[in-house]
Amino acid sequence: MFDRTYTVRWADMDPNGHMRHSAYTDYAAQHRIEFLAASGFTLPYFAKTGLGPILFREDTRFLKELHINEQLRITGELAGLNADGSRWNMVHTLYKPDGRPAATVSVEGAWLDLRTRKLTTPPPEITALMAELPRHESYRDL
Repeated sequence: MFDRTYTVRWADMDPNGHMRHSAYTDYAAQHRIEFLAASGFTLPYFAKTGLGPILFREDTRFLKELHINEQLRITGELAGLNADGSRWNMVHTLYKPDGRPAATVSVEGAWLDLRTRKLTTPPPEITALMAELPRHESYRDL
């Protein structure tokens, strides 16, 4: 499983003294980019190939508060993938230091040809990488 640990920053806070709603999705996006980069699919790779991941939908469920300087651990699981890898769904779970889920961020995405601005199929290596992710309990073929 690909997981990462981050520290909740001052910039992530809201006036209520807990992590602001949009920071949860920021951490989930960072997790996806680090997952791809760990296998060589870095931002320069995407710029050179004219390929980019895009989202159609993002849904966040807030379960427990996160506070400044807390360590949060994020996992990513595959919730759906079509045969050619052009469309995919992921569920990120953000955990509190004691292991309780703080939130889930579910996304539906695809790959965009940045030159034509049209949906495209990624290279087989990216499809294979996505298929290696652990399956979320909600997984279904797309």
